[in-house]
Amino acid sequence: MKKPVNVSVRANPKRDEHPEKLVRRFMKKVKKERLIEKIREKRFYIKPSEKRRRDKERNIRNSMKNSAKKK
Repeated sequence: MKKPVNVSVRANPKRDEHPEKLVRRFMKKVKKERLIEKIREKRFYIKPSEKRRRDKERNIRNSMKNSAKKK
């Protein structure tokens, strides 16, 4: 049985805001909070060693991206 997922991202419509712009703003917030990735990660059990390996690979990729941006 799946656990319910609490979503804490809200995008309240601004006055005279186009609906497409509201959806775009909402999607930016979802990506920033990494909600989709978190839900995918919790879909199946991941062993702690596997989780550490994935985190290590993610950190290496991020550091390479950041060093490339600085140049």
